[in-house]
Amino acid sequence: MASLLDPEARGRVILVGAGPGDPGLLTVRAVEALRIADVIVHDGLIDPRVLDYAPAGAQRISVAKKRDRHTLPQEAINALIIAHVKAGSVVVRLKGGDPFIFGRGGEEVEAVRAAGLPVEVIPGVSSALGCASEAMLPLTHRDWSSAVSFVAGTCKGLTEQNWAGLAGRGRTLVIYMGVTCAGLIADKLMADGVAPEMPVAVLERGTLEGSRAMRTLLADLGDMVAREDVVSPAIIIVGEVVLLSDAENRLKAFAAEAEKMKDEA
Repeated sequence: MASLLDPEARGRVILVGAGPGDPGLLTVRAVEALRIADVIVHDGLIDPRVLDYAPAGAQRISVAKKRDRHTLPQEAINALIIAHVKAGSVVVRLKGGDPFIFGRGGEEVEAVRAAGLPVEVIPGVSSALGCASEAMLPLTHRDWSSAVSFVAGTCKGLTEQNWAGLAGRGRTLVIYMGVTCAGLIADKLMADGVAPEMPVAVLERGTLEGSRAMRTLLADLGDMVAREDVVSPAIIIVGEVVLLSDAENRLKAFAAEAEKMKDEA
């Protein structure tokens, strides 16, 4: 099938992953799509510099979402996209990270297809991969982790989610949207048998100015998030691979803290 990036093709949707933030992490194909856009429907976490790749005359529409307050519900976003496509526009739906990893890209593809309209998806560097790479934190490692899982840590429905077996020795768990519920997440994992001294990293504003990489132990996760006043966007990584992101000094500190917690137990 011919690419929807064909400049002669009008009236279609291109879902584009904008990556974790830094415009330098856009794919070449993402930049090509932005350059032919008539309308850009973008999330709130998109770095403004990413929008500079679009033509000056392209319409830019923010559908920013914040916790418990959406500018537009998902159904309205779908309808907005479809309306512009039916008017003959090339619509770039620009989403942070990758459209198919907690980006509702699948829902939007379904809606566009149901309307009988053409759609293409251009993947992006996911927030987990981009932020972990900046922190020099490998999500898998031959000696430390042979599996990695991605979960959503939002409070709503947290107790119904089954994470059993996703975190522990030899495994890495990446938690999106978990800052607000960090303490509850730690309790949930420890109740599932994950050791309180399991290393944890919180990566805030990864790849953007002011980014922070903070490390602690699982039992301290909620307290550290409050202590450091962590805000979204941020991801939480649980696993022994966290030790690899800060060499020998961190390893010694974690070991000492783990021994202290055992003695106090």
